[in-house]
Amino acid sequence: MRRLQLVGLSLFAVAAILAMGSAQNASAAGAITGEFRIGEVLDESIGWFIVVGLGAVFAVVISLEIKVEEKFLGVTKTSEWFNTAGRVIKTGLTAAAIVSAWTWAATLLQSSTVAYQYGVSGPFWYAAGASIQVLLFGILAIELKRKAPNAHTFLEIIRARFGDSAHRVFLVFALMTNMIVTAMLLLGGAAVVNGLTGMNISIAAFLIPIGVMIYTLVGGLKATFVADYMHTIIIFVVILTFVSTVYFISPVTGGVQGMYDKLVEAAAIKPVEGNAAGAYLTMASLGGLIFGIINIVGNFGTVFVDQAYWQRAIAARPSSTVKGFLLGGMCWFAIPFTLATTMGLTAVALGVSLTPEQVQLGLTVPAAASVLMGEVGAVMVLTMLFMAVTSAGSAELIAVSSLITYDVYRTYRNPNATGKQLLKISRAVIVGFGLGMGGLAVILLSVGLSLGFVYLAMGVLIGSAVIPIALTITWKRTNKYAATAGAIAGLFIALGAWVGTAMSLPQYGGVVSIASLGDNYAMLYGNVAGILSGGAIAAIGSMFKRTEFDWKEIQRKITLVELTHAEMDRREQDEETLKKAFRFSLKGGGLMTLILIVGWPMPLFFSGYVFDVGFYGLWVGIAVAWVSGATFFIVGLPLIEARHGIAKIARRQKAIPEPEGR
Repeated sequence: MRRLQLVGLSLFAVAAILAMGSAQNASAAGAITGEFRIGEVLDESIGWFIVVGLGAVFAVVISLEIKVEEKFLGVTKTSEWFNTAGRVIKTGLTAAAIVSAWTWAATLLQSSTVAYQYGVSGPFWYAAGASIQVLLFGILAIELKRKAPNAHTFLEIIRARFGDSAHRVFLVFALMTNMIVTAMLLLGGAAVVNGLTGMNISIAAFLIPIGVMIYTLVGGLKATFVADYMHTIIIFVVILTFVSTVYFISPVTGGVQGMYDKLVEAAAIKPVEGNAAGAYLTMASLGGLIFGIINIVGNFGTVFVDQAYWQRAIAARPSSTVKGFLLGGMCWFAIPFTLATTMGLTAVALGVSLTPEQVQLGLTVPAAASVLMGEVGAVMVLTMLFMAVTSAGSAELIAVSSLITYDVYRTYRNPNATGKQLLKISRAVIVGFGLGMGGLAVILLSVGLSLGFVYLAMGVLIGSAVIPIALTITWKRTNKYAATAGAIAGLFIALGAWVGTAMSLPQYGGVVSIASLGDNYAMLYGNVAGILSGGAIAAIGSMFKRTEFDWKEIQRKITLVELTHAEMDRREQDEETLKKAFRFSLKGGGLMTLILIVGWPMPLFFSGYVFDVGFYGLWVGIAVAWVSGATFFIVGLPLIEARHGIAKIARRQKAIPEPEGR
């Protein structure tokens, strides 16, 4: 713990030094103008350096790290290792990988957008509404370890239970989820690169995935874990720098008292519609609550239907799975909550002027950072965003690779494929999807879709599959016809509710357009209709036909390609230990969900309370303490757990080749 504290304190010191330099830079440059012009903050060459240069640096560093592991730690590169990281990842690295994979462009951009629109309720509902899915996913993760220890993807479990027809349906939902997440990553990343440097937005969308492709090709899933850890450190350092600048250093913001005064003044000039007293400093926000509901529904889809999170559960040691997901979920909360509470509200306090289009593109954070801290702030946002986009992008690359390799190629094309053949297909898919990612983003940009629109719409498109998938993993009476019908019918019900609501809104003249479909109420009804109808059909339909599934069938039907010592050790896991982990995940995830969704926000919402300066100071204090604690754990714990391997490499003690990370 002492080492962990020293790591965290060192990072906070680095952040404070950067913040002081940034504040001086901004002050000297006269950057505090309140204006933000696209493409005029940084030179275009900086955009190219970040997108191409930094991408190349990380590709080389991470590839070298993987090679060092192979030489000194005895890692054997097989198809199993490439797609599962040997299933021996410990708690700290599992948590860091979850934090990084869940830190999308939207995490950094959309959270501050809703802070700019709704005040303090926006950051809270973004963070709480997207944390509970990871906390609850720990329940499914340990169930996967118990019931399908050989699984490479969650779709293999669906096929083992329900056969090929259901498998194909959920494969479509899984791939659609990966496309939606990837689109959001590149839409947000390319928009900010363009907004800060003027670099062509389409070129940026194409180039961002290149470096990710390289190190994922070399190291597979383990490379994404290493990249996740390195990227997360940088993200936390940047957030701590912003926190130090806004609340402790900058004379422009004036600390907590200065921010409070400016936010009160901003509300008096331009009250927030639907907020108590029109204030930014209140949880009693109708718009914030509506966004929170949409956020909760949509993010269930992008966790429960995204192979990237199942892959992290598969890669983790059984003893680390639940702890990794719970720790990762709690630490991730700090990123959108603290960043948006800091920079989203700073944009309001400083009167940063943004057009509605700029807001929807997610430019609140880069605008606030450039206005407050000048070019240094803009570079920091660009770097942080690049870290988020590439780390989450690598998770999506390896997820799609696993789905195509195991659920298409091995399932339908070559059931007897060797490990070498599977490894070849995995790498080919990474290249193909990596190149296609940019094309997808360009298509969406050409039809006028923004990060904000896609983020709010994702629950409409994939939410209906959430409960059927969860029931398939946890309930032995789930019926294949009911589960499949729930996902398909729920999608059409969601689309009908979405389009129908958009047509009924009088302010859009009954016309279905990007504007009417993007309305909060249209998104709300579409999202809720999808997840509830899909779940109801699956649950009620399963009750009518009494069938019970023998979970042992899954272990018989899902086989490994290359059985190693690590896999043999994993088979000997104590069933009672796994059951205890399941009970712990149920209690821990359930309790934190109730606190974050009911216990904390609802009393503040229904009371209509508007923060005074003391309560605002407490709110900021919670955010600062939370992000500091998250930094200590995410940065320090993986180092502590990897200390023996680091010592072996430091001694240059070459290992006798052993399987999977020993």
